[in-house]
Amino acid sequence: MKRVVADWDLCEANGICEAMAPENFEIDDDDMLQILDDVVTDENEDRMKRAVAGCPKSALSIVETDA
Repeated sequence: MKRVVADWDLCEANGICEAMAPENFEIDDDDMLQILDDVVTDENEDRMKRAVAGCPKSALSIVETDA
């Protein structure tokens, strides 16, 4: 299974990921990134890859997990 993970030390909550995949990412009222759904599926993979690639701080990545 693939998941999106954030490097919280790099994330500046710019909102690019939210703009590209609002179903998966949200900037909350405290200007902090919330990952609403980190699972990468066949249906959302292109959108998630664009969101990861669009992060100006390279704070997001897609990783393979066992669960």
